[in-house]
Amino acid sequence: MTGEYFDVDTLSGMAPLRVAVFSLGSNLGDRFEYLQGATGALRATPGLKITGISSVYETSPVGDVEQPDFLNIVVVTESTLPSMVMLERALAIEDAFNRVRLVPRGPRTVDVDLIAVGDRVLNGEQLTLPHPRAHERAFVLLPWHEVEPDAELVGHGRIADLLAGLDVSGVRRRDDLRIE
Repeated sequence: MTGEYFDVDTLSGMAPLRVAVFSLGSNLGDRFEYLQGATGALRATPGLKITGISSVYETSPVGDVEQPDFLNIVVVTESTLPSMVMLERALAIEDAFNRVRLVPRGPRTVDVDLIAVGDRVLNGEQLTLPHPRAHERAFVLLPWHEVEPDAELVGHGRIADLLAGLDVSGVRRRDDLRIE
């Protein structure tokens, strides 16, 4: 069966191996430990292989909600898992780390966003790929560019070109922190 939930290659009947990009962030509690734990949970996901983890970046919050600074990373993976399964895994990881959604774009223990899955374009009720605001978020693009300097965001172009048009002053690399 093909479609937004199964991501099956119609010719082979198998799910293709694709690069999937996750953005992780935390601005409550022990932010670094939450990122470390969420990365470990991604690593433990059957069918998902981590191929790169960015440096940790400290990021000023985006939007009008008063909140502490975030720690952010990007995790690049390879997988044959369907996009919806990856989204469900991301949401399960957030739940495991007590993510509470009281205020939209508000403070959180951990945020695990599925940014892109290969060249997949999807505009579903539960999942939009690529992430609808990734192209304008330096806290996603800067760490992603570090891991994959030649990466492109489907429908928006090269990450390097997108970064050239963004203010990156609120995104600071933390060389004293490293995700294992």
